[in-house]
Amino acid sequence: MHERERHRIILSAVQEKPVVTVQDIAELTDASEATIRRDIASLHVQGKLRRVRGGAEAVHPPQIGNLAARPFKVSESINSDKKRAIARMAVDLCEEGDAVIINGGTTTFQMVHFMAARRLQVMTNSFAIAEHLVKHSKCTVTVPGGTIYRDQSLILSPFENDAIRNFSARRMFVGAQGASALGIMESDALVIQSEQRLMRQADELVVMIDSGKFARRSSLILCPLENVSTIITDSAVSEEAVRMVEAAGVKLITVPVAASDTKDTASVA
Repeated sequence: MHERERHRIILSAVQEKPVVTVQDIAELTDASEATIRRDIASLHVQGKLRRVRGGAEAVHPPQIGNLAARPFKVSESINSDKKRAIARMAVDLCEEGDAVIINGGTTTFQMVHFMAARRLQVMTNSFAIAEHLVKHSKCTVTVPGGTIYRDQSLILSPFENDAIRNFSARRMFVGAQGASALGIMESDALVIQSEQRLMRQADELVVMIDSGKFARRSSLILCPLENVSTIITDSAVSEEAVRMVEAAGVKLITVPVAASDTKDTASVA
């Protein structure tokens, strides 16, 4: 990853929470901690953030009331090749004319690139997905009412009286912060509330996560693993994770990720 891209991710990350650690940023950028310390020092000198012991903080701290979910721009470039391959397979599951729900996220967002020629009925709480499909596809697009959270590009509302309850879908596609035997994990209660309302309107739930998400944990559970119909992930998924998914009776689709991201094939467990 180039220095400019790392700096962009670091500056977005410090707006997510009061203090971000060197280890956190190293995980986000897949760079060494030594490299991240140099980046932080450089940005500190430029006055773009404040260097603190073990990490960095924003010059202008994030406002109270922001979602706990990671900002869209931070996540967008992480594992992008895997996300794109997973998204392609997700779109391949859709048939012409299908009604689908696509939850907001950087993995689900990649679906839009393979939907340009499709005619689907789409409900999404993602401002970014809705905007792209309206401009670049033949899909019918419906969005729920609510507040737009700019950093996460999500449209969320705690109220029940919106378009969600009037939409019926064959499948719902979601990303997640993690997956374990306990279930599918998310990081924000308001995001979970919105996702659970959307889930009630779909016959099947398809979870789209890269293989690294099986090693991550969150304090909040979206739903039990048994509620998931299909998980799409990349072929680097561990044998332990495969056994866990199979034990829950969930179909697992693994997608190889080629450097060129072309002519992908998939295997189903």
